[in-house]
Amino acid sequence: MKMMDAKPNPYQIVIGQRVTEEKVLTARAMRRKLTPAERILWQRLRRNRLGGFHFRRQQVIAGFIADFYCHRAALVVEVDGPTHEQDYDRERDQIFADKGITVLRFTNDEVMQHVDRVLGRIVEYLRGRVNLTP
Repeated sequence: MKMMDAKPNPYQIVIGQRVTEEKVLTARAMRRKLTPAERILWQRLRRNRLGGFHFRRQQVIAGFIADFYCHRAALVVEVDGPTHEQDYDRERDQIFADKGITVLRFTNDEVMQHVDRVLGRIVEYLRGRVNLTP
């Protein structure tokens, strides 16, 4: 008999999840209104530009909207502004972790002033995940 409390497969997390119409509309609106920092990072992540890894922007996961999500690496990348609720972020990060998803957080300033360093940290993480089968 198999154990029922096994950790979910992070590579299947967005497939088949139930998403409310409100979340779909909110995510769609957020994709149209990226912050300047999100826009800069998205230009470097889109179209598999970062090591061939595919990222989605404003992806709904477990009822939350992640800024950027790489399904293959089970990675969420968040770009945080100056007024971010740390308790909410901790709770959300824990829910993602329980699903096998890692969260990398960067500030707006980091992205705006040091985007290459930010990308370097993302690539470093991705390279460590390459051997995992998606």
